[in-house]
Amino acid sequence: MLVLVSAITFFLVNAAPGGPSALMRIDATPEQRDALIRRFGLDRPVPLRYLDWLGGAVHGDLGTSMLTQEPVLNRIADRLPNTLLLSGLALSVSIALGIPTGVIAALHRGTTADYTLSGLSLLGLSIPAFWLGIMLILTFSVNLQVLPSSGVATTGAEFSLTDRLEHVLMPAVVLSTAVLPYVVRFTRSAMLEVLSQDYIRTATAKGLSAQTVTYAHALRNALVPVISIIGTLIPRLAGGAVVTEAVFGWPGMGRLAVEAANGRDYPLIVGITVVIATVVILTSFVVDLAYTWIDPRIRLA
Repeated sequence: MLVLVSAITFFLVNAAPGGPSALMRIDATPEQRDALIRRFGLDRPVPLRYLDWLGGAVHGDLGTSMLTQEPVLNRIADRLPNTLLLSGLALSVSIALGIPTGVIAALHRGTTADYTLSGLSLLGLSIPAFWLGIMLILTFSVNLQVLPSSGVATTGAEFSLTDRLEHVLMPAVVLSTAVLPYVVRFTRSAMLEVLSQDYIRTATAKGLSAQTVTYAHALRNALVPVISIIGTLIPRLAGGAVVTEAVFGWPGMGRLAVEAANGRDYPLIVGITVVIATVVILTSFVVDLAYTWIDPRIRLA
């Protein structure tokens, strides 16, 4: 999968119009442009350049950034922890709020609470992330002045957990809108399907409490498809991080990807894509392992 992703990305970015020579000044001579092309080997066939890149990637060398002349791996290592922090917090918020909300909506099907929660989840799907981010900045940073508008920490200040939480709070809320509505809706659907099963009626007829029936029997079986959906939503976090990090000035992989695209930095674009694909694949693997913990039938099989 990683080879396929890297090959597609490598050939697409090289097929795009322009290139590093477009970064030269308008008054640059043809000789200067040719020298830049030869320096980065852009005069060689794309398949040969990809094979050279793949050989280096196998040994941990993702190439050199065309803009800063730094190793691509170093630039990614500087930004990746920030994106993992933001995405991890957004995913945690989505799961912590989405699953209980979906359960409540399912248990109160057809009531005002169900319609209200379903409407809010639909509203979350409809609101653009950049607009929500700007509204939060105007409200909490400009008007109320209780939260910082950008950055990962206060410049020049000593490390403080409170300061970090204040900086990550609004970006995490905005990024969670890419996942939270889906978690709510799929949890509700899965719970409604499970609640109609015979073993739920049997457990209720045996005199088990409503909490035991809901959480020990219904929810545990409903979580299998929900976790599967969460695994497929991880790429949405990567895509949403591009907009969220740009709005809040968050120094992460999304913002770095925008800089690489604007600068036509081929090695950096490919490196970012491969690293994000690696994270998605590892996350899918963790989701597969989670099935066995939730459903003993899968583990025994």
